[in-house]
Amino acid sequence: MGLLLVRYSEIGLKGPGVRRYFERVLIRNMMAALAKERVEALIEGQYGRLFVTTDRPEEAASALRRVFGIASLSRVEECTSDIREVRALGLRMATPLLKDGASFRVEARRNGVHPYTSMQLAAEVGEEIYEANRHRGVRVDLHSPDQVVYVEVRDRRAYVFTEYLEGPGGLPMGSQGRVVAVIEGERDALAAWMMMKRGCRVLYLGDEEGAMRAIERWDPEPRTVSGPLERAVHAHRALGVVVGWSLQELQSRRTLNVDVPVYHPLIGMGEEEVEGRLKMIVE
Repeated sequence: MGLLLVRYSEIGLKGPGVRRYFERVLIRNMMAALAKERVEALIEGQYGRLFVTTDRPEEAASALRRVFGIASLSRVEECTSDIREVRALGLRMATPLLKDGASFRVEARRNGVHPYTSMQLAAEVGEEIYEANRHRGVRVDLHSPDQVVYVEVRDRRAYVFTEYLEGPGGLPMGSQGRVVAVIEGERDALAAWMMMKRGCRVLYLGDEEGAMRAIERWDPEPRTVSGPLERAVHAHRALGVVVGWSLQELQSRRTLNVDVPVYHPLIGMGEEEVEGRLKMIVE
């Protein structure tokens, strides 16, 4: 079995009650993303962290990197918080990654009460790695190392990992109400994506094939609506409408006939920025 450590971003700034609600929404979205890829997993939470246990960690990590609200995740190995076990685990993970003459450093952080500080922990693990590999010319470089070994101790458990996989960040999708996105092309898909990142549950009016393909990579349960826009907004109690218009399009097109706010997330972007973001969400 593999273990993933998941970090969230803005959720951690909320008060305890709101944070618990956001965590529940995030976990539900994570399970939906995993289910779409048919990956079975168990998700457990600790303060500020979520842990995913699965026998398909690579596929799980790929799916979770497209879940809004996740800042980053790492595949980790775990042991107890005993300093001897942490040293041994750090050595076991670092040695295969260090080439002859390579440099490294250890970064450590703790949550809880332990008989060592974070700096002492980093020094202890670094010493273990260095002494076992010094005959290969391995050296410590605190500024620009070839390899970083990360250690995170949370109460009685320690987690060692060697990379951060970036997530989209933002707020969990569905935590901030519904909006209707008018989907006529890829720009509209990007506008919908930006509202999803801010926590909105998006309903899609339109079925432009390329745009919906991009959306389905990020929304495991896309919901389309039909009929006139105003009727769709009222029927689904949407709080707003989203379009991907540019500033020029906004000046030339007729205002949408709805009595809710119309959001234009791309209005301040140039074409180069739009193209860059579109490339990011479709790849």
